[in-house]
Amino acid sequence: MTPTEQSGAAAAGAAERPPLPVKLVIAGGFGVGKTTAVGSISEIEPLTTEASITEVAAGVDDLSHTPRKTTTTVAMDFGRITVDPTLTLYLFGTPGQERFGFMWDDIVEGAVGALVVVDTRRLDDCYAAVDYFEHRGIPFAVGVNAFDGHVEHALDEVRWALDVSAGVPVVVFDARERGSVRDALLEVLGLALARSEARP
Repeated sequence: MTPTEQSGAAAAGAAERPPLPVKLVIAGGFGVGKTTAVGSISEIEPLTTEASITEVAAGVDDLSHTPRKTTTTVAMDFGRITVDPTLTLYLFGTPGQERFGFMWDDIVEGAVGALVVVDTRRLDDCYAAVDYFEHRGIPFAVGVNAFDGHVEHALDEVRWALDVSAGVPVVVFDARERGSVRDALLEVLGLALARSEARP
């Protein structure tokens, strides 16, 4: 077999292989846009575990910045996107309320990285998610969701408030826009790739 034929055979073999599955997590506090982000980018009908917000839950969860929110994630969101013929991302969205935090370890298991979604009107709500991924050494990026097309604070102020290292990307994105969500997830994928290449 000539070198050209060998190259062609190798390319054909690569094309026949199934894409590499990669698990990413979309995390953050209550009502920051996690379910919206998964739904915006998923190429399949996303699996959601949304439940209606009852009067009891409304007394527990702060709805002041999300008055039109009528449902909440009680387990997880799931979606999928094919990046290219060699790579498929499986997206798992965490529940935002603290009372569902016990599910996070199971959801995050096997993930190569995370996008921590932030609402700058409620920065206090995202500290727990940032701490979670820092303590577990999981690469993550901070995605500042542009509610109504703008954010309340500059990115350097967000970085300072969250006290994240210079190696953590802090980006603005719109959870409603497919391309914007894609770009934010590619930041996470880049971190995961850099981590894997740095390992001996």
